[in-house]
Amino acid sequence: MTTGHTHTAVESRLLKFHAPEIVFGVSSMVEAAHAAMRLGAMRPMLVTDPGLIEAGWADEMVGHLAEQGIATRLWHDLTPNPKDHEIAAGFERYAEYGCDVLVAVGGGSVIDAAKGVAILAANGGDILDYEGVDKAEMPIPPLVVVPSTSGTGADVSQFCIVTDTTRNTKITILGRALVPDITVIDPRLLTTMPDWLNAATGLDALTHGIEAFVSLGHNQLTDHHALRAVQMVTDNLADTLSRPDEMSSRVLMAQAALEAGLAFTNAILGATHAMSHQVGGLLDLPHGVVNGVLLPHVIRFNAEADPEPYKTIATFLGVADAGAPAVEAALALADRIDALARDVGVPRGLAELGVQPEDLPRLAETALSDACMSTNPRPADVAQMHALFQAAM
Repeated sequence: MTTGHTHTAVESRLLKFHAPEIVFGVSSMVEAAHAAMRLGAMRPMLVTDPGLIEAGWADEMVGHLAEQGIATRLWHDLTPNPKDHEIAAGFERYAEYGCDVLVAVGGGSVIDAAKGVAILAANGGDILDYEGVDKAEMPIPPLVVVPSTSGTGADVSQFCIVTDTTRNTKITILGRALVPDITVIDPRLLTTMPDWLNAATGLDALTHGIEAFVSLGHNQLTDHHALRAVQMVTDNLADTLSRPDEMSSRVLMAQAALEAGLAFTNAILGATHAMSHQVGGLLDLPHGVVNGVLLPHVIRFNAEADPEPYKTIATFLGVADAGAPAVEAALALADRIDALARDVGVPRGLAELGVQPEDLPRLAETALSDACMSTNPRPADVAQMHALFQAAM
């Protein structure tokens, strides 16, 4: 299958593809304990959250580690969109217990918090000092992750997203060192997600796939992962909401999230994420829901400059004919995503999420400096970003 991207001279480019060791399958969680053992865990810190404790997954992980003769320290004092001060507190626990390996069982927020603690364990200082690319110079302690949502890609990515509570924005920490050593994907954990989180993380995976595919950083190693992820989310997300315990669609959503994660950590993202990080930081909202509102608008904006890659996705999904004009196909894709977002309960616009008109100038300004903007296929200025936010209200 050709991807229809013609905007890079592939022959002359050096390609890199970063990925952790991946274990995938129903009931694979026990493998995370073996992985921690192999990485030298004597006093691991298990990072999780109250919802996963309640669902019983934290206990199961502690049990698997106990079977290996390992006593676990538990830390769960974190909230969604982990805050700078929470990560500081988590690192204090880690140091106090003399921990050596981090095991994260949870969604993107839990995994990002574990990455934040790992950065401080190796490098010290304040987590906000590491904003940007490759600022954390010392290698982090071993990190094993077990994702509990199907979407964030944090379990395979070189990203760590932290809320800066002073500026009410999210910072992006990016670096090869942040890719976990081992990710264990057990689709059983997805069955205890609340519906809103299932919808949000599924839309996040969809956004990762689409943004990675059209990104300036894309290559032929990321393209097929991106396309497959987009197809699997489109085909299965609504099913997991109507039949939550049906394992076959859960397995496919877990795979979609994984493939989207592999695509975006290597190709990076675009304007949807640059904008979404600002809204999420301002209002502490579920990241995937914000993506679901913004993505169709960003597709329409980017397609004005180059609709071709979007046409490839649209024809792959069957929402446009191979013979259709590229712009028409791109707009059909935007409409399809709009419809999927509605189906899974995403609000119609940012205003419903609590964004005020007076927030827009600042959101536009900060979105432009987000690391994800550097790979968006169409450059934008403050006025264009402002108009994009306005259109999404």
